[in-house]
Amino acid sequence: MLSRRSLPVAILFVVAAFFVAFNSLGIGNPPDKYEIIFRQVTEMLEVAHFSPKKVDDEFSKKIFTKYLEALDPDKNLFLSSDIKDLKKYEMTIDDELHGAPIKFFYAVDEIYTKRVKEMQSSYKDLLREPFQFTMDETIVLDPKKIEYPKNDGQRKEAWKKRLKYLTLERYSDLLDQRNQLKKTDSAYKSDQVLEKEARTKIELVITRNFERMVNKAKPEERFDMLVKIVTETMDPHTTFFPPVEKRSFDEQMSGRFYGIGASLRSDESGAIRIATIVAGLPAWKSQQLTVGDQVLKVGQATEEPTDLSGYETEEAVKLIRGKKGTEVRLTVKKADGSIKVVSMIRDEVVLDETYARSAIINENGRKIGYIFLPEFYADWERPNGPRCSQDVAKEIIKLKEQKVDGIIMDLRNNGGGSLYDVVQMVGFFIPEGPVVQVKDREGNPTILRDRDRTVLYDGPLAVMVNEFSASASEIFAAAIQDYGRGIVIGSSSTYGKGTVQRNIGLEANSIFANKDAGDLGTLKLTLQKFYRINGGSTQLKGVTPNIVLPDQYEYLEYREKDNPDALPWDEIPKTFYNRVTAGYDLQTVIRSSEERVALNPSFQAIKASSALMKKSNERVFFLQLEKYKKDQNALRDSFKKIDEAAKSQKNLDVEIMPTDLKKLETDNDKLERRKQWVGYLSKDIYIKETSQIISDMIKQTFLVKGV
Repeated sequence: MLSRRSLPVAILFVVAAFFVAFNSLGIGNPPDKYEIIFRQVTEMLEVAHFSPKKVDDEFSKKIFTKYLEALDPDKNLFLSSDIKDLKKYEMTIDDELHGAPIKFFYAVDEIYTKRVKEMQSSYKDLLREPFQFTMDETIVLDPKKIEYPKNDGQRKEAWKKRLKYLTLERYSDLLDQRNQLKKTDSAYKSDQVLEKEARTKIELVITRNFERMVNKAKPEERFDMLVKIVTETMDPHTTFFPPVEKRSFDEQMSGRFYGIGASLRSDESGAIRIATIVAGLPAWKSQQLTVGDQVLKVGQATEEPTDLSGYETEEAVKLIRGKKGTEVRLTVKKADGSIKVVSMIRDEVVLDETYARSAIINENGRKIGYIFLPEFYADWERPNGPRCSQDVAKEIIKLKEQKVDGIIMDLRNNGGGSLYDVVQMVGFFIPEGPVVQVKDREGNPTILRDRDRTVLYDGPLAVMVNEFSASASEIFAAAIQDYGRGIVIGSSSTYGKGTVQRNIGLEANSIFANKDAGDLGTLKLTLQKFYRINGGSTQLKGVTPNIVLPDQYEYLEYREKDNPDALPWDEIPKTFYNRVTAGYDLQTVIRSSEERVALNPSFQAIKASSALMKKSNERVFFLQLEKYKKDQNALRDSFKKIDEAAKSQKNLDVEIMPTDLKKLETDNDKLERRKQWVGYLSKDIYIKETSQIISDMIKQTFLVKGV
């Protein structure tokens, strides 16, 4: 959650205190980049974090374990003897964070590099012989239940078992595809051929992973990972952004970036290729790039280009994007095999698909407005840049012009964003009053209010959320719920992020006498905590909807409450606010929805599937083909029932807004994407149930008015 207020005085003291501490050391050699980052981050965490954990031996032990697990999540690289040898650093990381020479990172990196190279040179041998899937054995893939191997033999055995499982997944899929054919078909292949194809595919995937680990993942990236672990041990939302990631974060928030106007994709072999080219932007203007070209390298102006071997698509995208007006050079391989270097000057690309948009749903003879908001975006860098509150206001006005009878605000999968904008948006639906309470580390609460007495929309309102709705989404849903202004609908609870962060850049300047350190990155620091106007925090518990619908992803342990480092839930005194008098009886609306859901085959299939997925989440799998297929078929059948139930139901009647249709007529690509989006909405059973809930609200409101 971002805010544009000036930095707290406490943070300014952090930087000043660090300078004094450094100068008082009387050391001739300045600290290196890693030491500067460690010290600055630690000072800021201890002095300015909302609820800082003590950076002591216990904290050090957590970092020790987490970092090793992050480097080797499957526990198939390090040996138990490596962990034993590294134990001497288990309670010294806190000293390094406070200024002692960095030793832990370098010691781990030396062993890690060695172990990666060992497995890189031996995994192919484990894939050389065919696997037999007749033995009654299982594999445990939960790292919490796995020990580090004691020797190289145990490690290779663990790798062999994992490779066997991966091959079994692929082999089973190939068998299913093959069994759709007749034995006389020329494409029909024997079990042996399919098993070999499966192993070949897995070898390709593992090779790509090792290429990434060796060619792409450099020591600096592993150090960045260590710093992230330090910060996120304070709480999950305090984190460290290396320079490239900070730029990516800003782009996401603003909905615009500077690039070349092309999208990338990865093919089966892992090669990164040009997927689309946008007319009018640098890639198109160059007249030298074609869809399908393989991107081999990315260079920044005159710098040595970065080889993309082992890179994921997202990582390549980060290299191609940059500052407006700067040069980027792509080394591409054309279809004829020729190699070409294409130079382009970055220009602005607007991600308008990530902005608010609306549609009209025709339900039971009524018009229902639907607004989709993917995030609470705000372009802080431009006074007239896009802001979600302004865009949502425009969508509401357009819907009112169409004389809609109710409005749905869809905040599913919305991870939050601008605090200012969520306060403005709640104000669209209430006369005036408090929206959220914010408390700092000193315990001082601040009430953020809507002070505009006008109401943009006063009709029936429903807010859709799920377990991925977080932060600003939860503030909005909580305020609408507390005022009784609308009905919140969704999974058993929202995500549960009730904390406020601010981005603070690390400093590398003349005071440190290290001008070569460059951009050190940014610390996103938790400074405050959110509380509902009823006094309860949205932290950890999230928002419980008025109407809970079956959710296919309920089994995922993804919410804030599932993170052991999350800050606790608490409450403060409620603030005064006037609830809105609803024109409907909430309990009657809830009962009607429950009756529909109980009779809806799609929702019942989702409940059954969720229970099955929860069981499979235990991560113990069969390596015997028949038992594996039995488990997989059960899962597939559950998903098939969901699809069949959805197909049996009548689609919603959803229309593109007339004003949008007119605007999109000149852009066929955008019009086609909007049509696809509307088509997707028409099949969404959650939107259908929500529109029926809105219809119930409207019906009751008319009855009340008619009395």
